[in-house]
Amino acid sequence: MHASTAKKLAPLARGALGLALVFAPMMVAAMENPHNAPHATPAVQRLLADLAAKPQKPVRKELVWSGSDIDGDGAPDFANPTGGAPRGHDEFGDGRFGARRDGGSRDHEGVDYVAKAGQDVMAPISGYVTKIGYAYAGSSDLKFVEISNPALGYIARAFYVTPGVEVGQAVRLGEVIGTDQSLQKHYPGITNHVHLEVMEPGGERVNAAELIVKKLVVEA
Repeated sequence: MHASTAKKLAPLARGALGLALVFAPMMVAAMENPHNAPHATPAVQRLLADLAAKPQKPVRKELVWSGSDIDGDGAPDFANPTGGAPRGHDEFGDGRFGARRDGGSRDHEGVDYVAKAGQDVMAPISGYVTKIGYAYAGSSDLKFVEISNPALGYIARAFYVTPGVEVGQAVRLGEVIGTDQSLQKHYPGITNHVHLEVMEPGGERVNAAELIVKKLVVEA
């Protein structure tokens, strides 16, 4: 910029700054009480009154469970079966994937999602019910529901569920597949939960907590 041009613009800049300093207090006062804005012309008062009268849209923030989109179609392919957080540490151990079990002789092969006994349990993936079995050999009171998704190649097993579905039945992601069973008879004092195991193509178990995460959703 030439020096002469800068000299011409300097007074304009100073004038604009001066106007801003003059009108700033007026704007604040007018927003608080638009009908008593100091030294404002009727036109300015009407403008400020309109601004103050416009309702502000509330912004809603919500933490929601979001499943990963494996096939890239823009829709989630996994869901939290209970809506609860993964079980933390209690006297029976941790509910996270890979936690030590039996003194370290084996690892926890799923993620425990906190639940209330009797609450609905949702399908963690879409697919077909391929098995309903017993959680423990020799015990028929605690069961699991297995769902296979042939399109994705993933299999999910939800343990400690009273089934509300049958083998061969098609289920959609998030559809109710049964109700949560209390674990207090087997483990008095434990945090009731649904134990979720997810197997990728090939049969290897993966961490469900990496496929189902909590995200902050902002909606106006």
